Amino acid sequence: TNQKATALIGGSLLKSNNMANWCSNTIVFEGNEETIKQIEQLFQAMKSKEEQTKQGQLPEFITDENGGYFFNIYSNEGDTGIFQYETKWSPNIEIVQKIAAYYQVNFVQDYEEISNLVYGRVTFIDKLLTDVFLEDEDFEQYQFDEKTDTYSLEGEIYYSDCEILETLLERKIRQP
Repeated sequence: TNQKATALIGGSLLKSNNMANWCSNTIVFEGNEETIKQIEQLFQAMKSKEEQTKQGQLPEFITDENGGYFFNIYSNEGDTGIFQYETKWSPNIEIVQKIAAYYQVNFVQDYEEISNLVYGRVTFIDKLLTDVFLEDEDFEQYQFDEKTDTYSLEGEIYYSDCEILETLLERKIRQP
């Protein structure tokens, strides 16, 4: 698991009213076409059940251990094996890994919960899990200018921090 996210969750950044911060996740499953169709049916079933019950969902073959529930699942029409959803506080990497192991597929999971400095990418290929995420020193590499409502990194000006975060993460992924 992402120890940095766990440390932040245990730290003083929690709001006192116990309202969860939502972590946005995008996942791409890779496998044979028939298996991906089964995964799409699974996510559609969880989406439907959430809409009926108004509660986060887990696949039926995963026991209710310690959260990792899927909320607000959606996928764009025509995107095969690609899903977007939210989780409370941090990504549900272990749950997604169990789904991938169950169906014997690979996946890439991008996740972010910026208010707690959680931003990363998980790859699961041939049963090997790699989690690359930004750490405090990565977030300290860029600045926000309130006067101009812009961000700067290495002398370049950006109107959003999205491109900066992507760039910083890509650099970490390429590091040996």
